[in-house]
Amino acid sequence: MVAIDWEEFKEFKRFSQEQDKLKQTVEFIKSYYNISTVYDLFEMLKDDAIGEMLLNKREISDPEDLENFMFKR
Repeated sequence: MVAIDWEEFKEFKRFSQEQDKLKQTVEFIKSYYNISTVYDLFEMLKDDAIGEMLLNKREISDPEDLENFMFKR
């Protein structure tokens, strides 16, 4: 899996309307890496130290938890 380019994320974040860091990161991964499955999103976040911290902060331990987080309003 590809590592998250946090320098590109900083640029992306400047134009994002989203306030939540994990949601910003998910939006970034979906657009920058063209990844759309929740399983690939979860694996990419889990394989990155900052991504893993964002998941742990919200007690997200599997792709289903991430999907529930992404679609809750």
